[in-house]
Amino acid sequence: MSGRGLLGLGALVLAACTIAATPPQVGAGVDWTSPGGDIGKTHHSRLTAINAENVGQLGLAWEANLGTLRGQEATPVVMGGVLYTSGTTGRAYAFDAATGKELWRFEPEVDMQVNRTVCCDMVNRGLAVARGKVYVAALDGWMYALDAKTGAVVWKTDFIEDRKRGDNSTGAPEIAGDVVVVGMSGAEYDVRGYVTALDLETGKLRWRWHVVPHDPKLGPQETPELEAALKTWDPNSRWDIGGGGSPWDAISFDPETGFVLVGTGNGGPYAMSKRSPSGGDNLYLASLVALDPKTGRMKWYYQETPGDNWDFTATQPMIFTRMKVDGEDRPVVLHAPKNGFLYILDRRDGKLLRANPIVRTNWTKGIDPKTGRPILDPEVADYTTGPKIVFPATTGARNWHPASYDPATGLYIGAVLDMGNLIFMTEGQKPFKAKALNNDAALIFTPDVEAALAGFPPAFGEAVRKTPAYAEALKNPASAQLRAIDPLTGKTVWAADTAGWQDRGGVLTTASGLTIYGGVTGKLFVRDTKTGRLLKEIDTGTAIMAAPMTYEVGGVQYIAVMAGWGGGGYPFVPRYSAAYNRYNTNRLLVFKIGGGAVPKPDIRPALEVAPPPPAQAPGVTAATIARGQGLFFGNCAICHANQPRSITPDLRRMQPATHEAFREIVMEGLLVPNGMPRWDDLLKPNEADAIHAYLIDLQGQTRKDELEKQKAGKPLDGPSLTILSNY
Repeated sequence: MSGRGLLGLGALVLAACTIAATPPQVGAGVDWTSPGGDIGKTHHSRLTAINAENVGQLGLAWEANLGTLRGQEATPVVMGGVLYTSGTTGRAYAFDAATGKELWRFEPEVDMQVNRTVCCDMVNRGLAVARGKVYVAALDGWMYALDAKTGAVVWKTDFIEDRKRGDNSTGAPEIAGDVVVVGMSGAEYDVRGYVTALDLETGKLRWRWHVVPHDPKLGPQETPELEAALKTWDPNSRWDIGGGGSPWDAISFDPETGFVLVGTGNGGPYAMSKRSPSGGDNLYLASLVALDPKTGRMKWYYQETPGDNWDFTATQPMIFTRMKVDGEDRPVVLHAPKNGFLYILDRRDGKLLRANPIVRTNWTKGIDPKTGRPILDPEVADYTTGPKIVFPATTGARNWHPASYDPATGLYIGAVLDMGNLIFMTEGQKPFKAKALNNDAALIFTPDVEAALAGFPPAFGEAVRKTPAYAEALKNPASAQLRAIDPLTGKTVWAADTAGWQDRGGVLTTASGLTIYGGVTGKLFVRDTKTGRLLKEIDTGTAIMAAPMTYEVGGVQYIAVMAGWGGGGYPFVPRYSAAYNRYNTNRLLVFKIGGGAVPKPDIRPALEVAPPPPAQAPGVTAATIARGQGLFFGNCAICHANQPRSITPDLRRMQPATHEAFREIVMEGLLVPNGMPRWDDLLKPNEADAIHAYLIDLQGQTRKDELEKQKAGKPLDGPSLTILSNY
């Protein structure tokens, strides 16, 4: 749905007049000035020194140990021979881009209690550099302006609106004129999404734009566009939960139009029947929104998933370019959100030009080109009436992994996942919980739906087998690929399979006809952009999810990429991930022609049988253990997957000292500095004890099973193919 009418004729004329007479050149040059490379965020480079003829000689120029063991999602920035990048919790680093000499590193003072409302790892997707300063947002919602030469703090600002809620920050800030714009995260918890603009020089608040309305009982909305949005919500909506919509990634300034484009997030809670019982579009969830960077007022919007019901965020990275569409040369934005479509919109007014499906999409029968609205198919995708298998999965056809646009071929090249997931309502109306999951639906991510049903009651399994998409999910469970797509038609020109559904990485293309990307297997791949032919692969031994980038110093072209497993689904390390067998040492890897071999992290030791658990406390019964299991899945399982190679502790393998300190850890915050939050505001002591009783019981079962496997000569590890989330 488009909101172009909000502009008015005068604004439309003004917007049209701001288009540059000579469009900027597509692609980065010697420098790589933003995480997206150029002003269009194309992740394309005009450099050609590394090409198909010599890429076989590509090797390591230098590497840097980042000092962490979590997910790495940032794309570095290079300006004036210095490489800047961000890392876990909002760390920032500066290196000599040619030699790798560390110039400085910065670690923010983060209150790690924030980790309780971080759904998808303590990651950071990048930083911004302008006016001699480096801007980076910390996980707990503080913006830091650092001296680009020394890393010293110039100013810092708390940009979280309400510290009583679960707001946090994982996205890259964006420079827009004389402000730095930043979003926030947390829609799975209890947030009302917003975008904040801070003065570049002082850090003072310039404006804040909210994604969704507040409870009308609290008074007028902050802006006229929110008053208009209020009409698309039930007056009795779950205002206590916040509504969601957190813009956790895609924010891009468009100098051609003068607008800041923002991709907004999912609804909170997921199910519209609980969030806004009478329905409605629930503006401005799952939308692209154009804002005036001087005032924060909205210029236009296009809602990609009205009344979002499936966690179909519009926060995925966008690309600006010019393209001939229907005979007219237009400034466009290319956007492939989670919902399975690749959209082309006119950047001047948000007009829909194309909406092509790139994966199976059973939640809708298509997009009506006249209205721009999806044609919903509730029989297939309405899970409020019973469990449903919905395509695409809430992991998204596309997610945060940046795609690239190659202007020579006109191809949009990115990681695509064609998979459905099982989604169903959980029992009852849940009371509001501050800084905690407030969802009402459970998600099952797996390429093997039938295997996942083994853990559910027979009646539930039968209900799933009767769903319209069950046969399709069995016949064609999942396809994870790097795809080169014609954005005008949605057709795939070529595709390359990845190792599995959790294997997706960001992409770089170059004017020399190369497509470069990594995989969680630890390999860096180089392909021919026109044909997809594999030209080179390098095994680094460290999982790669982030997008590579390239730059030139002293006449030498380099390719750099951040490496480290984590992000969404981070507790579940698939067997094909490099982090399964090797330590997840976070690294910055930089390559050049004539470089050397890449040293790999050490191999992890063989898995040992789970240690014996302590005896249960007096009075523990089967009912206690069952209660603890429910509390564990409702509060703990989103981080503690209890997988043998998880990057968070496997609580089936707790040592005696951990058991002894269990209540102190959970209720008193003994390990908050390590990232384990305290829970005494939500859990009673006897509830923490019930969780402990469940884990003691689970550890005993695990030890018994593993001793039997050991006796039979079978491997102890058996990573789950199924992820249960947001229960």
